Amino acid sequence: MHLVNRIVVGAHYGFKDWLVQRVTALVMAVYTVVLFGILSIYPPQHYGDWRGLFENQLMRIATFLFFVSLFWHAWIGVRDILMDYIKPTSARLGLEIVVAVVLVGYAAWAIQIVWKL
Repeated sequence: MHLVNRIVVGAHYGFKDWLVQRVTALVMAVYTVVLFGILSIYPPQHYGDWRGLFENQLMRIATFLFFVSLFWHAWIGVRDILMDYIKPTSARLGLEIVVAVVLVGYAAWAIQIVWKL
């Protein structure tokens, strides 16, 4: 019997990233359905109503989880696209750094908006 030695190269993202994409999509979908449900039952009539909705700590946490899911989902998608289409390593790494910095900046901005820091 002849055994083949399989040499695996690359980043080994595979199943973990596939699962993260599905979980983050689920988090965003559930948040969207719940938010539209709340808005259909209690439609905000003015700024004070909107502010009251997002002053609730549970809503703040859910909104922040939505944004974290969105940014993580985006990171995996953009990183995979860059790995597939940008072959020079230095160019791909540079673009990945730009995307990562932008997404971290957006996350910080989301914190500032949601918790009014």
